This record gives sequence, structure tokens and C-alpha cells, in this order.
Amino acid sequence: MNVRIESQRCHGHGRCYDLAPGLFAEDDEGYGQVIADGVVPPGKEQTARLTMANCPERAIDISEEARDDR
Repeated sequence: MNVRIESQRCHGHGRCYDLAPGLFAEDDEGYGQVIADGVVPPGKEQTARLTMANCPERAIDISEEARDDR
């Protein structure tokens, strides 16, 4: 699972980094930004979904990547 923020939609409410400080941080202007490469660590999937659901502008996108276990 990966998370990303659509910067054009973000208004800087800060709910993302308040709810999931291990996934999101605040930039110099108070807008949310994804930490590192946006990969959600195992066990943090529910937190990522909660954060996405609580963004007033719906600026957070989650992608579920299929794994190739061959």
C-alpha cells in the first residue's frame, strides 16, 4: 500500500500528520507531505485509511499494489 498527497487539493488543515505522524509530516508552510517514499508499513494500513477519510479536501490517495509472489 502507498499513500500520496495531491498538493493542489491540500489546504493545510494538518489532519494527516496529526493522525499519522509516521506517514505524514508538515512542510515549512503547514501543508501535509508524505514521509519517505509513501510506502505504508505493515500494520499501519488502517491508519492510512483513517487519515484519507479524515482529509476535508480528499487530497490523500491510497493505492493498493498487487504483489507478484512468483
